[in-house]
Amino acid sequence: MFYEPAKRNHGLPHAPLKAIVAPRPIGWISSLTPDGVANLAPYSFFNMISEVPALVMFSSQGAKDSLANIEATGEFVCNLATLDLVDKVNLTSSPVPRNVSEFDTAEIARAPSRLVKPPRVAAAPCALECVYVETFRPRGRNGVQADAYMIIGEVVGVYIDDAAIIGGRVDIAALKVIARCGYLDYAPVDRLIERERPPGGGMDMKARTPVA
Repeated sequence: MFYEPAKRNHGLPHAPLKAIVAPRPIGWISSLTPDGVANLAPYSFFNMISEVPALVMFSSQGAKDSLANIEATGEFVCNLATLDLVDKVNLTSSPVPRNVSEFDTAEIARAPSRLVKPPRVAAAPCALECVYVETFRPRGRNGVQADAYMIIGEVVGVYIDDAAIIGGRVDIAALKVIARCGYLDYAPVDRLIERERPPGGGMDMKARTPVA
């Protein structure tokens, strides 16, 4: 089949584009309202965009509470979403009034951050403490601004549970980090494939699985 996204002429029950651009990392973003209410929401348009400086971004389809909070307070936290937390991640996607905390509605324990005010998810094995840099509004080829808001932040602090470090590495396979796929689907990262970078006369490929 072939279709044009702008025309939505795929003829399928659900648009397949996000099922193709997958898996997508999940930014489980915690922020604070100006009044100090802790907000927590997952975003599947999320990634790291620079190492020096350490920049991450997440994109909100429509102006959500996270955007308003971050622009007002200048801080947020990216919490690592793992398989054992998938139901909590899903619960925090529910719409709730801005003065209600998803930490409370989803019964999620919070822990204090070191360098920013928003709390992190206590059960998340890793968290990135971020300072807001800018909001970018993308445009389509016709120049019309999309109803999308890309929030960029600089990572100023990184929390890692010591138990997540195995052999000097953060063991993502052992943590079973989850990613967003299409439709209602999630995927755990539970197996890694390692390749040596060229040059080197060929690439070695090894499958790595968690240590039991």
